[in-house]
Amino acid sequence: MDVAQRSYVRGRGWSEPLPVELDSARTLVLAFGASDYLDDQAPLAELAAAFPRAHRVGCSTSGEIAGTRVQDGTLSVAVARFASTALATHVAPVDGTHSYDAGRALATGLVRDGLRAVLVLSDGLAVNGTELVAGINAVLPESVVVTGGLAGDGDRFRRTWVFDGRQAKSGCVVAVGLYGDRLVVGHGSKGGWDKFGPEREVTRSHGNVLHTLDGKPALTLYKEYLGDRAAGLPATALLFPLAIRTANDDKVLVRTVLAVDEAAGSMTFAGDIPQGCRAQLMRANFDRLITGAGDAALMTKHTAGDATTKLSIAISCVGRRLVLAERTEEELEATAEVLPPSSVQVGFYSYGEISPYATGRCDLHNQTMTLTVIGEAETR
Repeated sequence: MDVAQRSYVRGRGWSEPLPVELDSARTLVLAFGASDYLDDQAPLAELAAAFPRAHRVGCSTSGEIAGTRVQDGTLSVAVARFASTALATHVAPVDGTHSYDAGRALATGLVRDGLRAVLVLSDGLAVNGTELVAGINAVLPESVVVTGGLAGDGDRFRRTWVFDGRQAKSGCVVAVGLYGDRLVVGHGSKGGWDKFGPEREVTRSHGNVLHTLDGKPALTLYKEYLGDRAAGLPATALLFPLAIRTANDDKVLVRTVLAVDEAAGSMTFAGDIPQGCRAQLMRANFDRLITGAGDAALMTKHTAGDATTKLSIAISCVGRRLVLAERTEEELEATAEVLPPSSVQVGFYSYGEISPYATGRCDLHNQTMTLTVIGEAETR
């Protein structure tokens, strides 16, 4: 498996010439870039021209990851040519009311003998991430590792895009299936947030829209905790995600706010908030966030096994970046300390992360560092 990383900066072009010699039907090209590349798609067209046989996918970001660096306004690109792993790509339209159908369509388009892993990249705004994941899980067997994330748009929440191999566009989701016995996939997802305040019951919700907690308007309660920061909603809510769990269940998922409705007193989250579940606010602990990123890398070591040069896809939440600020790159350095030295890392800051909680079927996460490490085992 051969992997190369490149970056594109407006006015300067590519960091190095594109490795066109890696083009093949077994080549995966990942491109993560700023949301305004929706208006200027020339560098994406260059990728399509340079790698005509490859499977090309990507999405917009709230910051592009290249190694241990975070950049804005660029494209971060990885080109991975596999020795024996086969690839397939499927694209589906998505919106908030048909996200489950989009997930089923993606999975149905990819499921066949030899499927080992699926990488999913979705529009970050026109989607219900929980329903998207549920649709995927309804079709794929539990043995298939599903990871990925929701596209970002900084802290603006205005528009996101997905690259389907030909163009960047909103309102769609793309998935790549990876097939073969030599494929090795490791995954890990960790947070590092601290819970605070009382645990409350979700007394009224509909899908990913939260109306009341303990019978009180959710937005009113949220504003009480945010204080002066409430004026910056929804962006400031990224600093205070919500932990949810069902009664008598230790599995805690984190949800982050996408939008607020002042008139209704409701909040829209990146994933579902089931009625009757327990919810509790969370806040940042800088050192624990960075340690959490390293723990996610450690999780990949338990599942990746022995492989040749690996591609590491890092998908971290925009909320983590806003909290960590100038310390953001420390969480990328924490992953690099654990991953094999030969790893090439690219990725993006997202509006949601897709990964198994530990093992088994995938979940939608928010405010986590999620890593997917891909390689191929040596032939014997």
